[in-house]
Amino acid sequence: MTMSIRPPLPPFTRETAIEKVRLAENGWNTRDAEKVALAYTEDSWWRNRAEFAQGREAITALLKRKWTRELDYRLVKELWAFDGARIAVRFAYEYHDDSGQWYRAYGNENWEFDENGLMHHRHACINEHPIKPEERKFLWDNSGPRPADHPGLSDFGI
Repeated sequence: MTMSIRPPLPPFTRETAIEKVRLAENGWNTRDAEKVALAYTEDSWWRNRAEFAQGREAITALLKRKWTRELDYRLVKELWAFDGARIAVRFAYEYHDDSGQWYRAYGNENWEFDENGLMHHRHACINEHPIKPEERKFLWDNSGPRPADHPGLSDFGI
């Protein structure tokens, strides 16, 4: 069995922590649960809202459920702090449900990585509220990475 390596690797510098955050954002914006789960150790431990998951299979299932409910999902992450093998981020994302109601969710995540750059712990706190379609801010066209010239959280003042 070959071991996965996901640069950048800890210990993080400010630049490599920012790069790691953007890579995570880009992955999540694909909404490809199997691909996203590969960034985590096989026994990774998550707290996502009030749900707990351990292992890639459970993470994949959680993400599939999430993106079945959260349609046209668009995520923006921003580095908050880092130290050694840990990174803290703040984020916001927008989505609509199957009735067409739009939401914006806000949150914070604490991440810890192994020596190969795979995340082995993720703690996420998330709150959301309904928004009107004209209040949306994350407006790129596809289910992929946020364009380089699209504003980030600080640019929006959120």
